[in-house]
Amino acid sequence: MTHEIKMKVRDYECDLQGIVNNANYQHYTEHARHEMLLGLGASFADLHQRGIDAVVARITLAYKTPLHSQDEFAVRTRVEKEGVRYVFHQDIVRLPDEKLACRAKVDIVAVVNGELAATCPELDQFFS
Repeated sequence: MTHEIKMKVRDYECDLQGIVNNANYQHYTEHARHEMLLGLGASFADLHQRGIDAVVARITLAYKTPLHSQDEFAVRTRVEKEGVRYVFHQDIVRLPDEKLACRAKVDIVAVVNGELAATCPELDQFFS
């Protein structure tokens, strides 16, 4: 399953070169992961209240084509389980031409009641 959210670049996200500052791509991917979870019927805040935290362990971003102010784009997210990690593969594509702007790989681990968990049935259920 691939989740998609559409967004638009805001002026303040751009640097002096007139392109989106590199740190903002990480914000876009994080927002997309949160929206994906909400679409599946849960939220990071709800999980936290139950002692379950999905924690970023590693992020790899590959910048391909810069986005500019007012560009519309989509973040497409899919997740797979690899051992104890939930691996989010995320593409940020400029619309409407579908030009790849950034490719991200985000490794998430589950921390349950303060301890790294080898498995988390709640997250497994959402991301199956």
